[in-house]
Amino acid sequence: MSRRYKGGVTSATAPVPTGPNQCGTANGIWTLPQQMQSRAAATWPTQGDVSATLAIFALGYVSAAASTTRNKYTYSGCVSAAATAASAASYGGAAAGNSTAGIFALGRNSSNLNSTTRNKYTYSGDTNAVATVASNASAYGSAAGTSTVGIFALGCIGCSASTTRNKYTYSGCTSAAATASSACSYYGSAAGTSTVGIFAIGNTGTVRNKYTYSGDTNAVATASSAGSCGGSAAGNTTVAIFALGNAPTASTTRNKYTYSGCVSAAATAATAASVIGSAASNGTTGVNA
Repeated sequence: MSRRYKGGVTSATAPVPTGPNQCGTANGIWTLPQQMQSRAAATWPTQGDVSATLAIFALGYVSAAASTTRNKYTYSGCVSAAATAASAASYGGAAAGNSTAGIFALGRNSSNLNSTTRNKYTYSGDTNAVATVASNASAYGSAAGTSTVGIFALGCIGCSASTTRNKYTYSGCTSAAATASSACSYYGSAAGTSTVGIFAIGNTGTVRNKYTYSGDTNAVATASSAGSCGGSAAGNTTVAIFALGNAPTASTTRNKYTYSGCVSAAATAATAASVIGSAASNGTTGVNA
């Protein structure tokens, strides 16, 4: 039957897979040739296989002032254009997202005060709206997540590094307390898979935390090779690459963190010493898995 009817479903109308990303479906029972045909047509859903088409960058500090400017980078053609602006001028923010929206914690505002403001940027339609606020005014945080939740390490609250984390759930636009980090942090960085997020605490320390989304648990992960802050990170399903940043001065140092085994090793260095950078990847990351 499955050779005669697509998906093994006896119906005059054949089911159509709705891939290629992880939000798609392929109902029924499919033969390998049918699956191969669907893959060739880019309609077969593969877990974690997200066809990323664009990235939204909040530029932050522009011409010695906080800004509302955002850019839309389209991977196809390597094109950058103006995107819908933020709701307020800011810098020192953090962001996480899924395949439909990005949640931006704005960070410091134009008066150099920490804020609770978050924006929800919907890729379809290039629209920006207010999202549920953070539990505390903060800046210089970091974030990682899955297709359902984003975990935000708030960073600097008041004038002090904090252990506070928030769990933002995309469905319902709700924010709640998440398990705290093992140490106070700011100027950290984060990357992850669909099951765990690795947070480099920053603030000149070597500490990393492994946050497991299922169960909302936090544990110590293998430390970085040097104390650092102002780093950045990107990764795929197997490894995360951390640019350490200030270690303890601007550096070229990068670490390769392998999720399986929680192993950290040296990665190829950057071409120049730097600090407070940023990173993105078209790999299958936790954000869209």
